[in-house]
Amino acid sequence: MTRHWVTRRILFAVALTLSAVPLLRAQAPAKEGQSATLIVRIYSDATLTVDGTATMQTGELRRFSTPPLEPGKSYHYTFVAEWMPGNNYETYTVTRKVKVEAGKTIEVDLRKADPAQGDKLFIRYVPTPEQVVDAMMKLAGVGKDDVVYDLGCGDGRMLIAAVKKFNARRGVGVDLDQERIEEAKAAAKEAGVADKVEIRKGDVLKVNDLSEATVVTLYLSDDLNLLLRPILLKQLKPGARIVAHRFKMGDWKPDKSEKVNIANGVWSGEYDIHLWTVPKK
Repeated sequence: MTRHWVTRRILFAVALTLSAVPLLRAQAPAKEGQSATLIVRIYSDATLTVDGTATMQTGELRRFSTPPLEPGKSYHYTFVAEWMPGNNYETYTVTRKVKVEAGKTIEVDLRKADPAQGDKLFIRYVPTPEQVVDAMMKLAGVGKDDVVYDLGCGDGRMLIAAVKKFNARRGVGVDLDQERIEEAKAAAKEAGVADKVEIRKGDVLKVNDLSEATVVTLYLSDDLNLLLRPILLKQLKPGARIVAHRFKMGDWKPDKSEKVNIANGVWSGEYDIHLWTVPKK
């Protein structure tokens, strides 16, 4: 199923020091002004840029000073932190525009991505084995009356199976990766179901027409599932089913979970799938 692949940037630059931070330049600072101090809380393995220039400090607490600033004026620096959690599925990008003033100390916390502030969470593309796709369709009970939405649809295999093998009435896929979108459209055409499968480019957190979906399929991440959870509960009608490969929904326990065992081939292994049913409002 689905994943947006974003190669993590590896950033190299001269390390910033407290005594001289050429990268943190204010606009026409006064020679007699005072510096501002910025203390950045961040994950130890995260990369950090300031106004587009890479830094080389490491650790969970990073400290920077500006050149002398003119008293009474405000200056702004844009911090961008990027990191990949240990599960190797996600890349987080957190951006904060920080206001500073002469002589003041400002703390900046870049440890939490907030989509409402424009932060990004990218999921790398990993296809779901066909045996797992079929098991997810069966677990959700997909049939002729269903409209299936695949959020992060990748190459479209989930939707094609839903329509072609399980006779779903319609399938809608959403993905950010243009290459995956073209691939999904071509696969639907080749499978003869292009008239029943719609592939859209978009952010899964901004889908606003889920009310028509009777089944939603996911292969994203624990964090992204949690971000989607209130959206799904708000838009989906009671009785709609959500089926996910591997990842869960925080403390919302699945109605049912199953393991899919593939004995041989490149996909050999054990896979977890989970089912939730949207309750009455």
